[in-house]
Formats: sequence, structure tokens, C-alpha cells
Amino acid sequence: MLIDAQFLPFVVAITLLSMTPGVDTLLVIRNTARGGVRDGVITSVAICCGLFVHATVSSLGISLILLQSAWAFGLLKLVGAAYLIWLGVQSLLSARRGNPLPVTGVDATRRREVPVMLPVREGFLSNVLNPKTVVFYMAFLPQFIAPHDPALLKSLWLAGVHFVIANLWQIAIALTVGRAGTWLAKRWVSRTLDGVTGTVLVALGIKLALQQRP
Repeated sequence: MLIDAQFLPFVVAITLLSMTPGVDTLLVIRNTARGGVRDGVITSVAICCGLFVHATVSSLGISLILLQSAWAFGLLKLVGAAYLIWLGVQSLLSARRGNPLPVTGVDATRRREVPVMLPVREGFLSNVLNPKTVVFYMAFLPQFIAPHDPALLKSLWLAGVHFVIANLWQIAIALTVGRAGTWLAKRWVSRTLDGVTGTVLVALGIKLALQQRP
């Protein structure tokens, strides 16, 4: 089934991941400041296209993993849970430090025409070559694929959901930066987002670690 009992937890986790400031967020902000909203939107779509590459690669190993022993499945689950908790801890540490995103005001007169393929190349490669995304998809995605599910189809479906959610968030950031780039630089905004995201990611990681295999 494409939509099952694990779909909602996946949507929650992937939404929080998409909203966590990182390389993708900074690239969208930078490119929006460089070439306007169009540049930021193209960058976002290109970034998210890389998710299907990760989903395909991940699915190549999912079928073998799910056919192995309960010990192997349990180990994979713990790795995924540990990674979620690690992401959450990093967000909480960032909230404690209160480091704002390095955003500056956007001067429309300084924007320049950018060739379409430039943000496409930057966005796609930044995602495909990001080791954190590789590890996340390999360790996390199998938690939401049952043994009887077609691994490749389910992986691409989940990547499609991630594609939509991440684009909605990143395009919203591009529109915000295009109108008021200094808003995201406020300390309380970045600290609040980091704190909420970190807390929920840690909770989801603990839940995954304690969850019994279906």
C-alpha cells in the first residue's frame, strides 16, 4: 500500500526535515538573493529532483534488507533512529547557540539575469552529492516500507511526497527572501525553529528505536 499506518509519521518527519535549516535552505536563500524568486524556485525544484536518485539507490538495498533476519532489520531501525536523534540534537544545539541564518537584505537592483541551467546544476548536484541525504535515505526510508511492499515503487512514492513538501517549504522561503530577506536573519526565528524541530526529531527517533517490527 502506498498510504498505510506509517504514512502520517513519515509526513511529519519529512516535513520537519525539510524545515530544518541546512545546505538546501542556504542555497535557495543565496540564489534568490542572487537572481530573484525565479532563481530560488528553480534551485528548489532541482534540489528536490535529486531525491528520486536517492530513493532509487536506497530501494536497491531495501529488498535485500527486508528479506534478512529480524536482527538485521532491528539494526537498520536503530541506525535510522540514531540518525533522527542526531539531527534533533544538532538542531537543539543550534537553538541554544542562537546562530541566525546568514541572510542579508535583497536589493532588487543588484540582481542579475542568471542562466536557467546554473541553478538547476547547483541545486541538483548539491542534493545528489550531499552525504547526509544519502545516509538519511538509506537508513530512514526503510522504516516506512513494509516487507510486502514493492520497494522501488514505494521508495519513489515517498520521494514524491518529500518532493512536494520540500518544494512548498523552500519556495515559501524564496518568496519570503524575495520580499523581506532580513526576516529569516532574526535570532528568535531561527532559535524557535531549531528548538521545535530538534525536540520533535529526538522524540521521533526515540519512538522508532522502541517500536516493534510490524
